[in-house]
Amino acid sequence: MIAGLLTVAAPLILASLGGLLTELSGTLGVFIEGFMVLGSFFAWIIAGWTGSVFAGCCITAVCAGFVGWLLARFVHKTGANPFIAGLALNLTAGGLTDSLSIAWFGTKGVLRNPDLKIPEPVHIPLIEDIPFIGRLFSGQLPFAYIALAFTLAAALVIGKTRLGLRLKAAGLSPEAAIDQGIYPARYREGAWAAAAFLAALAGAALTFRVGAYAPGGVAGRGWIALAAVYLGFRNAWGCAAASLVFALAERIGFIAQGLHTIPATVLLGLPSALALVLFSVSQGFSARRGGGKKPPRE
Repeated sequence: MIAGLLTVAAPLILASLGGLLTELSGTLGVFIEGFMVLGSFFAWIIAGWTGSVFAGCCITAVCAGFVGWLLARFVHKTGANPFIAGLALNLTAGGLTDSLSIAWFGTKGVLRNPDLKIPEPVHIPLIEDIPFIGRLFSGQLPFAYIALAFTLAAALVIGKTRLGLRLKAAGLSPEAAIDQGIYPARYREGAWAAAAFLAALAGAALTFRVGAYAPGGVAGRGWIALAAVYLGFRNAWGCAAASLVFALAERIGFIAQGLHTIPATVLLGLPSALALVLFSVSQGFSARRGGGKKPPRE
């Protein structure tokens, strides 16, 4: 069960990294859920058209990144509320995928493609030879390694590069950033584009993990990924750790379904309930660490 956590957590890790970038830029990307829905659908469709899972994931993620940039550009130019714009995209994503599924396949149910080769677990001999660690990191689906690679890249970019420092400066104090020649809107647009890219990739990981497109398969994971941003204390590795906790709750829920002693609806809602509890605890911890002092009014 522990070895399978990385594969289960991979979509949450990718989505939470996207949410982290938008949070650091100054506006939390509530659109993560919508782009995960779009990514899970279009990655499966494009993979079926091209016959390549890699092509399906790449094309979908790049297109989602462009749409995310357009959405950020629209918010910046029109002065629209970013939260309302994000919620609108979430609502549009569900209706759009259902409509296209009916128009193209005559159903909005599960879509399968027996001719499509689904990614298999990757075995790395050098890692497998390491005691204990080899059992954890070998034999995972490719998305698990992709999620770890993006986590490492995000941690390095945010903490060790000028780009990361400017991104955080643009989110913390836009006025001060402008005085230093930094344009916060550009960094926010770039963060939204990267977040949409990662969210679509997370949706694709969900679809190819089960080997079929299932409507509603995202099941609120986009919102859980946003909770992981704060549970991880706005840190890339913290987001990955929080995602592993939620993945563990999900695995426990699936195992407990076989006991027939707890209602299925309770088990399905376990990750969301855990997100609420942990978020409340983390906020209380943060307030206590801050001494309970209220920020001065301007």
